[in-house]
Amino acid sequence: MGRAGKVLKTVLEKYEISQGKLATVMGIGSSNVFRWANELRDPSSETVLAIIRALYKIDSTAAEEFKASYLRDLEAD
Repeated sequence: MGRAGKVLKTVLEKYEISQGKLATVMGIGSSNVFRWANELRDPSSETVLAIIRALYKIDSTAAEEFKASYLRDLEAD
């Protein structure tokens, strides 16, 4: 559990994007982002795509890093 969450937390911290900001752009409650970033719950594949779209609206470099890191982790399995 937590592959996407671990990558998400790293990207949010590196690019200084708050969980609240991501939640606002996604149109969801910040508790959802908290659960993903703290590996309490894994986002669905549709949610991972929504995270990427939201990150592009905030910082395209952060979105690219999230996408690349997430896919790299998938390939490692």
